[in-house]
Amino acid sequence: MFTVLLSGGSGKRLWPLSNDLRSKQYIKLLPYEYDSGVRCSMVQRVWAQLSDAGMTSSSVICASSGQLEMIHSQLGNVPIAIEPDRRDTFPAIALSCAYLVDAMGAKENDVVCIMPVDPFVESSYYQSIKEIDDVLQESSADIALLGAKPTYPSEKYGYIVPGTHYQGYFSVEKFLEKPQLEIAQDLINQGAFWNCGVFCFRIKILIEKLLHYGLALNYEELYANYDKLPKISFDYEVLEKTTNIVVVPYEGVWKDLGTWNTLTEEMVGYTFGKAHISNACKNTHVINELNIPIVTLGVNDMVVVASFDGILVADKRESSNIKDVIQDIKERPMYEERRWGTIKTLDCSERPNATTLTKKVTIFAGMSSSYHYHELYDEIWAVLRGKAELIIDGDHRQMEEGSSIQISKGQKHAVKAIEEFEYIEIHLGETSGEVDMNRITFDWQEIASLGK
Repeated sequence: MFTVLLSGGSGKRLWPLSNDLRSKQYIKLLPYEYDSGVRCSMVQRVWAQLSDAGMTSSSVICASSGQLEMIHSQLGNVPIAIEPDRRDTFPAIALSCAYLVDAMGAKENDVVCIMPVDPFVESSYYQSIKEIDDVLQESSADIALLGAKPTYPSEKYGYIVPGTHYQGYFSVEKFLEKPQLEIAQDLINQGAFWNCGVFCFRIKILIEKLLHYGLALNYEELYANYDKLPKISFDYEVLEKTTNIVVVPYEGVWKDLGTWNTLTEEMVGYTFGKAHISNACKNTHVINELNIPIVTLGVNDMVVVASFDGILVADKRESSNIKDVIQDIKERPMYEERRWGTIKTLDCSERPNATTLTKKVTIFAGMSSSYHYHELYDEIWAVLRGKAELIIDGDHRQMEEGSSIQISKGQKHAVKAIEEFEYIEIHLGETSGEVDMNRITFDWQEIASLGK
């Protein structure tokens, strides 16, 4: 069995920590299952659980190109099926299956299990998934789903209504998406399951679908012709058109941590960062990424979140509505996490044909940037701490605490941290940032050979 973790969404319901460059699944606020004292992200927790279940060697993450740096930073060198753009779950799943065939040797009769990258579950969840291979064989079903046993009536989840009970699985009678509470309770009384968003099927099902669009299950071809695939969910394109479906029950913990209300329920403690909560506060959480303190006095059922992108103060019961409120906020992301370090934007001043951008850049020890240049702006660096090797147009020099340098337009440069390296970077020119980033290579050995 192969596994695909879908990681395409931005997760803006966890604003201001989540943005277009740091989706909700990369925010480090959860405890590791085996060490509650260590904070990890959703994707780190899921990947660790997959590893414990012996499933990582046959797993791939499907993500947009903008998430690659974050994934490599948190998970290392893992298999990634890169989406050229976001086109909903059916194209993403098709592209991932093509990657499994081309890069990982999957065959058309192999079973692939599609699952979200961000469920909060117990280890038994993965054991239930591993059993689905046998269920598909025994039942001759086209698709098998995983259904969690509900613990309370909820309007936030979809429901799977089971039919005939067999050994280890049920036939599926029907689906209901986010019903009202009264209907949800009736469904639970009937033995309905929460829909975990897990789809398992044989890869040949995708081959048949792609033939309909004149495409083959080939990763490079699908990547190049991604816009020819319909922008539609797997539910509508495949699931609703399939009648032979079964569901495998899962009775452990399952949560969708898509809102601050549900995420804070799984945090270790009530604070993160510089935060002080008075004893008069009840069920209040404060998450602070800024270097200034936050103090709460006498407030209940609140979540306060501060980051470089903004500040949220919300009643937990209302926190799920944040996506509608912030949809008109078009600010640039102020915090980025890359495979080599982090970037914090401190200030940005924009005028016609003139931009000044100030950033604090941290490069982890032993990590390096790409060899690149800018055509529209100069850079000024001032080192705050650490040591690094800087290469400019083949010229090697060492940078350390207190040193500074100007890098002019057109100068090719790269830097590698000898020890953790932190510096202020100021852009002066017509534009700034990724808009004018011309990368040549990421290979440090190739870069280091320049000028020698």
